[in-house]
Amino acid sequence: MVENEIRKRNQTKEVWETCKFDVTVVDINIDFPCFSMFTKKPKINHPKTEMISSTCSPILSFTQPKDVMMIRAVRNPKALEKTTSLKMHASPLKSMKTSILHFFSNFIDPPLNPSVDPTHVFKGNLAPVDEMKPTNCEVIEGELPLCLNGVYIRNGPNPQLQPRRALNLLEGDGMLHSLRLSNGKATYCNRYVKTYKYMVEKEVGFPIFPNMLSGLYGLLDVARLSKFIRRYVTGNLDILKGIGVANTSVAIVSGKLLALCESDLPYIVNVTQNGDIETLGRWEIDKNLHSNMTAHPKVDSETKDTFAYSWSFKTPHLTFFRIDEKGVKQNEVPIFSMHRPSLIHDFAITKRFAIFHETQLTFSLSKVLIGRGSPLVYEPNKTTRIGVIPRYANSDSKMKWFKVPRFNASHIVNAWENDEDEIIVVASNILSLENFLDSMKLDVVLEKIKINTQTGHVCRNLLSTSKLDLGSINTSYMGKKTQYAYLGVIEEAPKMSGLVKIDLETGDEVGRRFYGDDCFGGEPVFVRRNVEDDEDDGFVMTFVHNERTDESMFLLMDPKSPDFATIAALKLPRRVPYGFHSLFFTNSKIPI
Repeated sequence: MVENEIRKRNQTKEVWETCKFDVTVVDINIDFPCFSMFTKKPKINHPKTEMISSTCSPILSFTQPKDVMMIRAVRNPKALEKTTSLKMHASPLKSMKTSILHFFSNFIDPPLNPSVDPTHVFKGNLAPVDEMKPTNCEVIEGELPLCLNGVYIRNGPNPQLQPRRALNLLEGDGMLHSLRLSNGKATYCNRYVKTYKYMVEKEVGFPIFPNMLSGLYGLLDVARLSKFIRRYVTGNLDILKGIGVANTSVAIVSGKLLALCESDLPYIVNVTQNGDIETLGRWEIDKNLHSNMTAHPKVDSETKDTFAYSWSFKTPHLTFFRIDEKGVKQNEVPIFSMHRPSLIHDFAITKRFAIFHETQLTFSLSKVLIGRGSPLVYEPNKTTRIGVIPRYANSDSKMKWFKVPRFNASHIVNAWENDEDEIIVVASNILSLENFLDSMKLDVVLEKIKINTQTGHVCRNLLSTSKLDLGSINTSYMGKKTQYAYLGVIEEAPKMSGLVKIDLETGDEVGRRFYGDDCFGGEPVFVRRNVEDDEDDGFVMTFVHNERTDESMFLLMDPKSPDFATIAALKLPRRVPYGFHSLFFTNSKIPI
C-alpha cells in the first residue's frame, strides 16, 4: 500500500513538472445565475498549447444556467490523460473546495460574453483608428459635381483606451469622420469628439467612467462603479459636465452642428474651412444632474422648431420638449403615462403631432448595481404601444396610446397625417429583441402603420422583409407624406451589404445596389439637389470599406438610377471604421 501511494505521488509530481498548465474539470449545477471562467489565465498564444472548449451559460441570458464545465488549457495532451486519471481519485472534500473556488471566482470576476468583450467587438474594421489631420482625397472614378459643396460627416464609436471590462459597440468614444467637398475636390479628416469623459480619461491614461449599457459583471465591476461614485462624491469628478460619449449621430439644431448620444447632452462641433473638426463644448441647454437628449431630434423645416426628448430611470421616464430657432429650450412635458423605463431610440413628428413608441426592452438599474449584466431586460409578454401627443401640448393629458403588438422600432423613417384622423408611421421593426445585444444580425422588417386617432383602429402593412434599416429621406419632407426612402441592407449592424430605394406607397424596390464581395457601407444619406426639384432628385452618399484590401472609399451615387450608378468614387487616405449616423450640410446653419 505504501509503495503504491509513493508511486502515485511520484507520478503526480512528474505530470505536474511536465505541464505548465494543469487541467481541472468541474461540473457545477447550481440554482443561481453564474458564469464560467479560467481560474488561471492560460497563455493561449503558445505554439504548443491546445485549448479545450468550454460550455458555459451565456452572460446575457435571462434563463437559469445549465451545467457549466470549466476547463483550463494543457500544453501536452498526453498529460491531460494522466492528470484526469488521477483527478478521478480526488477526495470529495477536495472536489468540493475546487467547486467552491470556481463558484466564487465566477461570482466576483466572470468572463465576458463576446458581445461585450472589447477585444472581440472592436476588431477588423471596427478596430479603433487614430485621428488624422485634413488630407486631400483622390477621385478614382467619375467626378465630383461642382454644384455639390459642403460637408459629409459621420459619427461612430472609437474607444481611445483599452477598457478594463465590458464595452459593447454602442459605448465607444465618439469619433467624427468628415469629407469637405469644394469645387470638385475633397478633404478628409477624423477627430474625436472631445467630451468631458474623453478629456478626463485622456489625462489620467486609463478608463474611469462606467459603461452602464454594456453592464457590470461580478463584484469587481460593482467595486469599480463604487470607486467612480467615490470620485464624484469627493469632488474629483464633476458629472454635471457629462458622462456621455457623443458617438451616435450628428444634427443641426438652431444653427449648431451637434454630435449626439442618448446618455448626455449634445456637443457642439465645427468643421473649419480647411476641413478640420473642432469640438466647441457641451451644449448646456439643461443643468440638471441627469440631463440628456435623444440622438434623433426632429427639425421642422418650415417653423425651424426642433422637437426632442430625454429619458430617465426614475419617473417620469420620458420627457418631451421643444427647442426654438434661437436655441432656447421650451415647453417641457413629462410623460407620466409611460409607467416603466423603455428603450426608445427614435421618434417622429407630423404637422401636428409627436409620435413615440414603447418597446419590449426595458431598463433595470438594480440588475446593473448587483453585477448581473446590462440594464436592458427583454420582456416577451409586454404589449408594445405607440403614443401620439400634440406637438405643442402643455401636459401629457392629451397623449393617446395605441396597442401595436411586437412593434420594436429601431428607427422611424418618417410619419405624416393622411387626413384629420389618420396618422401614417413607416419604421424598421426588429421582430425579436431576445438576443439584441448578443448579435447585431437583426431580423428587421419595414412596416407601414396606419393609426386612426379617433377610433383607435390600427392597420399594419408589411413593406419589405429585406432587413432594411439606417435610412434617410429628402429632409424637406420630414413630417410630410413621402414617396421614397433610402435604406441600408443589414449584414450585421452597422455593416450594410448594399442599399435600397423603396416606394413607400407600394413597397416596391425601385432601386438596389450591392457593394460587392467583402465590401460594406453604412447609412445611405440622401441629399437633395434643389428645393424645387423632384423628391428623388439629388445624390446618395456613404462610406464603403473593402475588408479584403482593408481600404475605404467615399461613394456618391445617382438615386434616380435603378442600380444607383456611381457619380464619383473617392479613395480615402485611411481605413474608416463602420459607424452609425451621418449628415450632409452646406454650411453651419442650413442642412441640404
